[in-house]
Amino acid sequence: MGEAVSGPGAAVVPARARRLHPVPIRIMHWVNAAVMLVMITSGWGIYDDDVIIHGLHFGGFWRLGDWAAPSLQWHFAGMWILGINGLVYLTYGFATGRLRERLLPIRIRDVVQTVRDTLRFKIAHEDLTVYNAVQKILYIVAIVAGISQVITGIAIWKPVQFAPLVSLLGGFQTARVLHFAGMAVIVGFLIVHTALALLVPKTIWAMLAGGPFLKPAAKRGALK
Repeated sequence: MGEAVSGPGAAVVPARARRLHPVPIRIMHWVNAAVMLVMITSGWGIYDDDVIIHGLHFGGFWRLGDWAAPSLQWHFAGMWILGINGLVYLTYGFATGRLRERLLPIRIRDVVQTVRDTLRFKIAHEDLTVYNAVQKILYIVAIVAGISQVITGIAIWKPVQFAPLVSLLGGFQTARVLHFAGMAVIVGFLIVHTALALLVPKTIWAMLAGGPFLKPAAKRGALK
């Protein structure tokens, strides 16, 4: 394998080396972040038209859309972008092996150790190419929550056409509750994800610039 050197004194990098976050991942990440905000805030506008939790309303500052109709338009527009982006992300992750490499395996002892380190504020995260156990769990939960949002969202959007799905979910109102709960999980993930990123700023730069180059052993079978 040949080697590439950029500039005097630059580190020698294998010519076929791949960064932690290749260009497709970076594009999909930031598209997902922007559209998620659209989906969540427009969803709050829809929610206000028929609240689920008595006394819980979202003020105009938090809503995208002055009332239910424009909020629905924003929600439907974001739905297609988020759905396509999510499908491409999962396809890319499975096809390249990225999801397996980044998120598996998860060991109980690693989870316990990561929680202990976090409680002691030991979150330096020196090696960006390795996700700790809690990060892996959070990403998996976010992916599962995203898939559940698609399923419950379809049931709410077309309850007549997808009547069997609505029945499977326990009825239209239950589907709404599940959709709201999924939103809460995703919002929780975003809060934790953003907080950790701010505590370790180099993770933000890595998602913007690509991050470090993967070692041959780490990238074997992935990001081809």
